[in-house]
Amino acid sequence: MDVALARDWMRAAAGLIAADADRLTQLDSAIGDGDHGVNLNRGFTAVVAALEKSPPETVSEVLVKAGTTLMSRVGGASGPLYGTALRTAGKALPAGAEVRPADLVAALHAGLDAVRKLGGAAPGDKTLVDAYAPALDALEKAVAEGAGPAGAAEAAARAAEAGAEATVPLRARKGRASYLGERSIGHQDPGATSTALIFRALADVS
Repeated sequence: MDVALARDWMRAAAGLIAADADRLTQLDSAIGDGDHGVNLNRGFTAVVAALEKSPPETVSEVLVKAGTTLMSRVGGASGPLYGTALRTAGKALPAGAEVRPADLVAALHAGLDAVRKLGGAAPGDKTLVDAYAPALDALEKAVAEGAGPAGAAEAAARAAEAGAEATVPLRARKGRASYLGERSIGHQDPGATSTALIFRALADVS
């Protein structure tokens, strides 16, 4: 991944989130505050603007800037969680205009670990982790098997999408949705859904 691809990833993520903002908000209205789509759309719009205003010179800087922007511009739980994931991943990358697939996998692992530490969520808790973890597993497996960037990113996107869909029968154990208890069952988690969009964006530009 080079700087141009990293910036394209963030732009593509912003585009997919904007296009799906209403659905994300509807999903969140069922089991949360009803603001996930609006907040995330605002945040990623700000990310694109920040990257255009002051273009980063390394892949690390792209992700750190994106994460920092999300943390400052997105309210609720989304800003800290998504911002922490990207910022931590960016800081874990080696400096340079290009990083290897293995570097990206390691960085995304650091991002997932930071999110899990911040939110206390584990797979099966009906959160963004249910899309992020399987996506990362699929990405790591594909890279280890020698898949190219496009194939590895597509595997990650499909795993994230499957993970998001698999949250429907789960009972929420973290966040506002957990207050609903059994009533959270039968609804797809909005955080897992938007996380799948972010991995789909990576596949679209790879």
